Amino acid sequence: MRKWLPLVAVCLGAFMLLVDVTIVTVALPDMSADMHTGFAGLQWVMDVYALALAALLLGAGSLADRLGRRRVYLGGLALFAAASLACGLATGPGALIAFRAVQGIGGAAMFATTMALLSGAYRGRDRGVAFGVWGAVNGAAAAAGPIVGGLLTEQFGWRWIFFINLPVCALAVWVTLKAVAESRDPHAKGLDLPGMATFTAGAAAVTYAMIRVGENGWTSPATLGLFGLSAAAFAAFVLVELRSTHPMLDLSLFRSRTFVAVMAAGLLLSGSAFSYLMYVSLWLQSAEGMGPVGAGLVLVPLSAAAFVVSAVAGRLLHGAPARLTIGGGLLLIGVGALLQAWMLDAGDGWSALVPGLLVTGAGVGAATPALAATAMGAVAPARAGMAGGALNTARQLGTALGIAVLGAVFHAGLRSGLGQGGRELSEPLASGGAGQLLAAAPAGDARQALAGLVDAAFASGLRETFVVSGAMGLAGALAVLLLIRRPAGAASDGAPGRGSAAGGPVPAARTGSATAPAVRP
Repeated sequence: MRKWLPLVAVCLGAFMLLVDVTIVTVALPDMSADMHTGFAGLQWVMDVYALALAALLLGAGSLADRLGRRRVYLGGLALFAAASLACGLATGPGALIAFRAVQGIGGAAMFATTMALLSGAYRGRDRGVAFGVWGAVNGAAAAAGPIVGGLLTEQFGWRWIFFINLPVCALAVWVTLKAVAESRDPHAKGLDLPGMATFTAGAAAVTYAMIRVGENGWTSPATLGLFGLSAAAFAAFVLVELRSTHPMLDLSLFRSRTFVAVMAAGLLLSGSAFSYLMYVSLWLQSAEGMGPVGAGLVLVPLSAAAFVVSAVAGRLLHGAPARLTIGGGLLLIGVGALLQAWMLDAGDGWSALVPGLLVTGAGVGAATPALAATAMGAVAPARAGMAGGALNTARQLGTALGIAVLGAVFHAGLRSGLGQGGRELSEPLASGGAGQLLAAAPAGDARQALAGLVDAAFASGLRETFVVSGAMGLAGALAVLLLIRRPAGAASDGAPGRGSAAGGPVPAARTGSATAPAVRP
């Protein structure tokens, strides 16, 4: 059994960092009430974690190659634990958001090293078993997040969703020190600090711009200035990468249409399938009166369907054309979101969402197994690690941007549903304050009228959110069907080669993709 201790160490860290993507979802109303934070603050609590992961994954991988994968993994665990403690002790929204960002930095250090650590620890059949277990743990973490978050929030308070990380981190550090050997790349290149800085600035600015859209509209000077800053930062990133001798992301990879399609699919899959769950949770708890556990259970059909279909698809659809598995999965994701928009009306309860959540989960399960394998097949083996990191970055960035974009849509839909006379209620409703508003209303016809207005507002906001989510899923499916022309595994359109099972990071990415986190934040 000792030989599996490295797998235990890696799985503990992976489970924890992926649970923290979704565990916050069901705790948001309690956070809002306790800290008196508004809608934008709640968005940032979710967004900043995914944004830090997306911005630093590639850079953390390069750092680990130079300094040692075990050392960086342990550093990530320690930073994640310290940030979790600080999140649990935070007394205001600003401190909580800042420490969530630090959590994301620690998570990036762990996430960037897990596959390399497993590749170094196992060979042959054991490696396949290790990656299979690691992938299953990833899927279980995504499914467990809302349930664990609901139980902890309801029984002990929202701060315990962060405190629970401390004993898990301690155990992971102990097992890592005991069982994981150090490894590094003797040919590692220099760090691309300008690339990391410009990419982070661009991603943060565009996310903040979309959050400001919900508050100030598209044409406010602050919003336009942030969009301009983002465009300038991304332009600088492109120039830096083109001129760098050791770029963080080799832009020549995008000469492959297949690689472009996979990056778009990863971005849009996360944005369309998972980003609206924050707003569903706010509705369930603030307007429908459900507790955190109940809200978490409502979201389980998506995770469960994704987990089951992913396991089945990994076996039955092996070798099927990627344009059909990825494109078909994104099509199902789009249809699932549109089905939720069609079935939800004012006065409807949580059951109206279940058919759409199941269809969306099936789409996630169908598309996910082929994503990383297709990315690997579109690049040379020497670029397999970079391609896998780029895909993970795209997925995390999709979550961050999706929350921001759909937040603007949701807020606008709330205002539309409230009408001219009730628009001042949009901010309290968006911040999870529907229950307090209804409790404070006088009994009788006035309270009943307010309840009807709240139901209409949430139905309007969620329907518009689902429609945009559906459009993102359909756009992703169209991009995949247009850009991927050859079966999975074939080099395509300028791709320099394909990954192989003996190519270092390739089996890690391939196996991990088959059971990548179902709920992503």
